[in-house]
Amino acid sequence: MRPSFLLVVAGASLAACRPCKPRTSSSTNTPLETLVETPVASSTATLVAPVVSSVATSVPLNATQTVFTPTRAQTSALDTAISSASLDATPVVSTQVSAGTSTAAAVASSVVSSASLDASLAVSTLPGVETSTPATTATPVASSAPSSQTSSAAPSKATNGSSSGFLFTGINEAGAEFGTGNIPGTEGTDYTFPNTSAIDILFDAGMNAFRVGFLMERMVPDELTGTLDSDYFDGINTVVTHVTGKGAYAILDPHNYGRYYSNIITDVDAFGSFWTTLATKFADNELVVFDTNNEYHDMENSLVAELNQAAITAIRGAGATSQYIFVEGNSYSGAWTWVSSGNGDSLVDLTDPQDKLIYEMHQYLDSDGSGTAEACVDSTIGATRLEAATAWLKENGKLGIIGETAGANNDVCQTAIKGELQHLQDNSDVWVGFLWWAAGPWWDDYMFSMEPSNGIAYENYLSIIQEFLV
Repeated sequence: MRPSFLLVVAGASLAACRPCKPRTSSSTNTPLETLVETPVASSTATLVAPVVSSVATSVPLNATQTVFTPTRAQTSALDTAISSASLDATPVVSTQVSAGTSTAAAVASSVVSSASLDASLAVSTLPGVETSTPATTATPVASSAPSSQTSSAAPSKATNGSSSGFLFTGINEAGAEFGTGNIPGTEGTDYTFPNTSAIDILFDAGMNAFRVGFLMERMVPDELTGTLDSDYFDGINTVVTHVTGKGAYAILDPHNYGRYYSNIITDVDAFGSFWTTLATKFADNELVVFDTNNEYHDMENSLVAELNQAAITAIRGAGATSQYIFVEGNSYSGAWTWVSSGNGDSLVDLTDPQDKLIYEMHQYLDSDGSGTAEACVDSTIGATRLEAATAWLKENGKLGIIGETAGANNDVCQTAIKGELQHLQDNSDVWVGFLWWAAGPWWDDYMFSMEPSNGIAYENYLSIIQEFLV
């Protein structure tokens, strides 16, 4: 989102953002989610599989472990999924595995067995494991991801609510990118970091993804190829560590619009160097997501493509190979202009050796799509503005996320938001989720504020979007 108004908090002048225009697996210490693929051969399996995967996510296994005991919360999550699916009988394990991986298979079987699944449920092959007997010929459930995405890339989800078909549903956390008129500025006067207590409330409400905005000028104040400012990095890292420690996703968002000290970034190599420096710090945290830059605009489409590719290459080169990368387009990365602006053509050939790219688009519902007016165009605008982007994702085998969206507190906008989220869910084979704009401790009476416990959107929209949370 681009700056469009000024917040004055405790005498501080804050330029606020708002969008605007027109494992390779092994048998030792390997998380179970990489060893157990989606159960197949039963429609009920599609309901239980995400829950089993979620329960298993945090269980590192080695060859000496033979017992897996779910926590009470995990058991509850399983029970909820099982009862709603009316499952019965016993599971079928369709693959015999070598002795070295029998522990993983036993744990997988134990988790699934305790669910009393339908007899047609099968556990498919364990990737990366040689089997002594070929898998049985169970009919697999069709994958919702395009063929260009690997099945093992599906992230773990915080089991905070019912399955929505999405991978990421959550919130933008604003504050550290405020005060663009005073760089580097002073914490508490020009900018602030997100409130972790508020994050806890939103997590408990069902959110599993938090997009944390920051400024590149504060992160690397001297030059893009320079070193990190330790104090500012520590402030961001505290938030990231808190979020991922809860099992949620922290999305690193350089909220810079493709600019550095107000100048369009044209040094592609320097941009890559910035990402090498930052990604190295989070290379071992698979719950971190890298967003290359917020809302490139008024740039050459070819340059935006080059910057995105440089970021991807640098992030992977830094050893961050397990994380998702969000890429954004020109023209403020608007979903409604994704095709007409040329973003679709210029970004379609981005490559990632890990096949974990997600195209991040933003969508607001006022007349110019800027998210600065209370009036939404009409009650169906949320869905209709996504149609072209949805078609592009399907035609090109890509995945997308709405990284920013919001509506003001009125009946037309609420209906439009419901329609937008329903469209995303109806097309969750290509849309992996959405993030509301925004939470943050300095929003005061901002019309889109989701900050607990008195933000306008928190009071009027939380119950609406909870229907679509992971």
